[in-house]
Amino acid sequence: MKDIADIPALMAEIGANAKAASAELAFAPADAKSTALTAAADTVWARRGDIIAANEKDMEFGRTKGLSAAMLDRLMLDEARIQGIVDGLRAVAGQDDPVGEILTEWDMPSGLHIKRVRTPLGVVGVIYESRPNVTADAGALCLKSGNAVILRGGSESFHSSGAIHACLVEGLKAAGLPENAVQLVPTRDRVAVQELLTMVDTVDVIVPRGGKGLVGLVQSEARVPVFAHLEGIVHIYIDEHADAQKALDVVMNAKTRRTGICGAAECLLIHESHAETLGRAIIGALIDTGVTVHADQTLQQINGTIAAQSEDWGKEYLDMDIAARLVGDVDEAIAHIREYGSNHTDCIITEDDDTAARFFTRLDSAILMRNASTQFADGGEFGMGAEIGIATGKMHARGPVGAAQLTSFKYLVEGDGTTRA
Repeated sequence: MKDIADIPALMAEIGANAKAASAELAFAPADAKSTALTAAADTVWARRGDIIAANEKDMEFGRTKGLSAAMLDRLMLDEARIQGIVDGLRAVAGQDDPVGEILTEWDMPSGLHIKRVRTPLGVVGVIYESRPNVTADAGALCLKSGNAVILRGGSESFHSSGAIHACLVEGLKAAGLPENAVQLVPTRDRVAVQELLTMVDTVDVIVPRGGKGLVGLVQSEARVPVFAHLEGIVHIYIDEHADAQKALDVVMNAKTRRTGICGAAECLLIHESHAETLGRAIIGALIDTGVTVHADQTLQQINGTIAAQSEDWGKEYLDMDIAARLVGDVDEAIAHIREYGSNHTDCIITEDDDTAARFFTRLDSAILMRNASTQFADGGEFGMGAEIGIATGKMHARGPVGAAQLTSFKYLVEGDGTTRA
């Protein structure tokens, strides 16, 4: 590597190495990739003590930096979470290899036989904040899909990401695959991010995973195509025909299980018929659990709420806060979500099939749920083993981005001396 003081040269070398590695990965055997991921999982578990020690350095850095409790929770690794990383690596290893999958095939009257097959994107740049497990998730999914990856973790997770990355490299070595297939940018300097966003000769797509500030920066400065992962302004609408117990269970889990993840509920829309009954009970339960409820004028009558301000609508708290307001019907809920949502994940609690169908067809969020916690908005919970993020755009990938979503396709056309008239 070049001197780390010369960041443009450093990034250029990382990019060139990734491009060379991607050429080999494009035809790497499926069993070699699975072997690499399984060996990486074994190494992560064997080195869990070292990873936790590295994470404690990051936690101290985060505390000194003044990170909120929710952000520190995103950053923290313990043995249970490392087990989750190991499980994720093994799950991706066990998935079918997407590369070369025949998506469709057909014959033409001209005599041509045409196949459309999955092919890797090439080199993926992943820019993420806080959560060090993204190092493993992104590395695993890119490797599985035949892509080289350049990982640029957040400054808070610098040591943890480095320790996990070293395990991925051990997996690549064990499988005889190029070590440069998974590279971690070895500096906290933000100049490295600016360089990565403009490396059009070596990087095929950028995936930002983080808050609004990070995604906005990437979208405004990137010359490389971007899979946008916008903030999770997640709404739950409690319909007139909601089951009370389901509503209580779903809302409490969606808000309080882990407040710092993008699937955490941030706004509660309550049908006006529940104002004095179910709505009051759920808001009371949230307050009793320590959640600050930013309520509209009517719901402010409930003890313990505070007055919602205009900025509370469309706000991603990532903390023990939630906005709450009454709506007259499902159409008013839909209108609110269209105005303030981020096309990430939205949920309806109802027993009425027609109302649920109206909610599903008239909203265009990447994930729409019914009677289920929005904390399930996760690639692992969707059976993808892991995810590189939740894409909220409409081009190419959308929703949880797993291995299959990190591929493009090409056409294989066969003839038999076939000529065109």
